Amino acid sequence: MSHSQAENVIKNIIREIGQECAMKGQTVSETLVAFMVKAVVLDPRNEFNVDRTLTKADVQKLIKLCIARLLDTRNPSLDTIKMQVYFDMNYTNRVELINEQHRILESRLAPVSREITDNRARTREELESVYRKIVSYVLLRSGLGSPTDIKVIREATAALQSVFPQTELAAFLSLNKKEKERQLKELTMIVTGIRLFNKDCGKGGEGIDDLPAILNEAIPAASHHIDIELQTSQDLAYRYTAMVEMMHQSLNAEMELKLTMLKEVLYNVRQHEAYLCVILSDVITCAQEVEMMQKQLAAQMEQLKDVVRAKTAVPTSQVYPIFITLSNLWTSFQDEILVLSFLNNLTVNLQQFLDSHAVIFPDDVMESLLEGITVKTDEERLKKSADDKVNVSDFTSEEWLFPENTINFSQLIVQYHGFCAYSFAVKDGLLIPGNPSLGILKHKEKYYTFCSKEAAYSFSQNPDKYIKMIGDKAKESPELIQLLELHQQFESLAPYSQIKSKDKSLKPITKCDSSTQTDTHILPPTIVKDYEWNEWELRRKAIKLANLRQKLTHSVQTNLSHMRRDNSAQVYLMKDSSTQTKHENSSNVPRPQIFLAGLRGGTPPITRMTKVNLTRAVDET
Repeated sequence: MSHSQAENVIKNIIREIGQECAMKGQTVSETLVAFMVKAVVLDPRNEFNVDRTLTKADVQKLIKLCIARLLDTRNPSLDTIKMQVYFDMNYTNRVELINEQHRILESRLAPVSREITDNRARTREELESVYRKIVSYVLLRSGLGSPTDIKVIREATAALQSVFPQTELAAFLSLNKKEKERQLKELTMIVTGIRLFNKDCGKGGEGIDDLPAILNEAIPAASHHIDIELQTSQDLAYRYTAMVEMMHQSLNAEMELKLTMLKEVLYNVRQHEAYLCVILSDVITCAQEVEMMQKQLAAQMEQLKDVVRAKTAVPTSQVYPIFITLSNLWTSFQDEILVLSFLNNLTVNLQQFLDSHAVIFPDDVMESLLEGITVKTDEERLKKSADDKVNVSDFTSEEWLFPENTINFSQLIVQYHGFCAYSFAVKDGLLIPGNPSLGILKHKEKYYTFCSKEAAYSFSQNPDKYIKMIGDKAKESPELIQLLELHQQFESLAPYSQIKSKDKSLKPITKCDSSTQTDTHILPPTIVKDYEWNEWELRRKAIKLANLRQKLTHSVQTNLSHMRRDNSAQVYLMKDSSTQTKHENSSNVPRPQIFLAGLRGGTPPITRMTKVNLTRAVDET
């Protein structure tokens, strides 16, 4: 089967599964169905052979299994997969989010900008209409007030007239399109800076929200909300981890089903915790950016006040750059509002994927299961094992990294999202956070942490064996592929963000070589391009310049051709032509035959001449 045929088969399978789920009242996205198809195929318990072509029976079996898993609404594993698909398809970093917002703004303003740049106004009414469009463009681009509010329009018009009076509109319309667009953006920033300065001085600012104050209230509120959600998920994770540990030690047939469900809900809250940490990190970055911008805004305002203080006229070269800086800072505040709103919505929407916890393990069930069990937090586990470090002298070939001998120790990308590799492999999928201070094992350019010294020693004896065990466990629970970041082992299930930008893993800097070198030429080279060594060449250039002084260049331009483009015309040269008749023909006149009789005379005394015309008629020839 060719690659295109295989793609068509997969698309048909995905489409059929989606239709079946929709008929049974469950709407699923194509991305979720595609992930589930790959997960079902990878699961060794389903006995699919990925090396051979699927038969019709295999396809029907695959469809049936996928539908059964997608319709199991009380399955925490499905909720985790849905959470991963949702986050992967909706989350984007702050830089890409801001750039995308700017692209959307440009596309929405394009028709307004085109009406201004393509306008050929001549009359007074047309010029006034163009000026009003420029005011609307400035308001729409800056986002400072509604373009339909008459007070906002008057204030923006007054600010625009101070830097761009209507008398200069004719000169503006004579520019080319790119120059017009550049001047429109520059006018927007200058007008925005003027209005912000007037607002700070208490002389205007109609319709302008106090974005710094709004952000100062919104950021702590968002951070507090995320902290509460994060603490709730972490408390659940600590309880589930303690119960899984207890059941693993005293496992029986009755507890096996509960253990499976416990591990699935544990993976669910751990994934939710990981996503909340990402969102919280972005909120912290947002708070740092806002704090820095507020200082810059206050400094620019003070500088502007010092420049314009007690002066009736100020050079534009001094104030325009400050106005533009103020506008850029305000745009950054607007971007932070957008980022914060996006992060808040993402946090709220992630909550829907935790609904199965209260159904499967209500509070009374949790209390009964936690009787006699000591719940440990991640911090308590790390403190307990912090002093028992790995002894490097016990190993000959393995390389261990410690904070003391590695510069970028905290920035290393640890495998399995920082969880203990040995505990996960041996204890059938138990997630216990690893302690980097014990030592990080470097194996085949990858880094592993462990929860105890004994786990580190056992894993280092045969790392490949435990890595394979983790991969086999991940095939049975596909949500682990993204939770533990196993994308290199399962490239077909890599998330969209990983496929879009594959960052190279950071390598530890344990030692480095350095060297210095003195530049041969410290100063930049001074090569005179016009230098000529040949005197005759110099003489030729001198004669050429002397001749040019006696030449004149004439040009003529009319009012109608002013600022028009050059026109040219092209004609087709005449060509020789001939015609030919269908057949050739000719005509001939009859030869005249005239006879005279009686010229010789005769018996009668009088001669009588008779003229006889024997010439044939024309139609008889």
